[in-house]
Amino acid sequence: MSRVLNNTCAVAEDKRLRVEKAASALGYVPNPNARSLLMKSTGGMGMLLPHVSGEFFSEFLTGADNVAKDNDFFLLISASHGKASEWRSSVQSVYRRVDGLIVMAPQVTPKRLNLSQDIPTVFVNTPVPERDRSGVDVIGFDNAGGTRQAVEYLLNLGHRRFCYVAGPEGAFDAAERAKGFREALDSAGIRDGVILAGGYNHEDGALAARKILEMDPRPTAVLAANDYCALGLLTELQGAGVDVPGEVSIIGFDNVPSAAFSAPGLTTLGVPIREIGEKAIERLLHRIRRPDDPVRLSVELPVNLVVRDTTAPVLRQQ
Repeated sequence: MSRVLNNTCAVAEDKRLRVEKAASALGYVPNPNARSLLMKSTGGMGMLLPHVSGEFFSEFLTGADNVAKDNDFFLLISASHGKASEWRSSVQSVYRRVDGLIVMAPQVTPKRLNLSQDIPTVFVNTPVPERDRSGVDVIGFDNAGGTRQAVEYLLNLGHRRFCYVAGPEGAFDAAERAKGFREALDSAGIRDGVILAGGYNHEDGALAARKILEMDPRPTAVLAANDYCALGLLTELQGAGVDVPGEVSIIGFDNVPSAAFSAPGLTTLGVPIREIGEKAIERLLHRIRRPDDPVRLSVELPVNLVVRDTTAPVLRQQ
């Protein structure tokens, strides 16, 4: 029966139909462990992420899972929280239980993970030095270009007093976003932009907002490392009586679904989160099916400004 259902032997169509009917009546389910031994495949893909909570990771996993399921693979997910030792432990927890790995490790380089060369791996939003890219598949998005785009938009609105609330220390994507902020201000000849320590949570934005309230003069434009931080800023500033965007314009990063439903709606930088999840699985499928293909993928997807209601021309703020 299993040979017929797994299509591992030739059989007449009428006999196949009788076997399938009998299997349905008996409630037969193929044993995945036995099947993996036979086919030398687990049918699984490992997903190593820094976190699994929050809208960003939910969108990423939705895109990845849709493509995986369409190709009869399941996802085995493990989360770390930034330390190299934790990442290596996560790698060990899924190694040999999957046919390939998706790794999103913004705080750890691939070399520090000590990944085996015999398991197909695709890196997403992970710091892979240019000298090492010839041997790996990398999918990223334009973190620095995103913040440059946001600053240029605010400059065109007349803003000249800027503040940036940074992401977690040591995170590759956070550093790139801060780099884009500095580069855009340097190009505009603005030398006094303020960078505050922050993070990727609402609380980080709220703490930064309290520091901004003490500044004199206050910045008229504040950029945050991600949307959660920006929403924390928005809530805290409004609670202190600051008019957003009448006195201060705010821009986030990622365009998570809730950014559209804040009051006012959050202007942000849109990352194609679900598309990245889809592309990562598609590339891993290719690597699993064609392990000898010498061509490696290195792509950086664009980030687009999504204008809503937390930004306004500086003339409204005088």
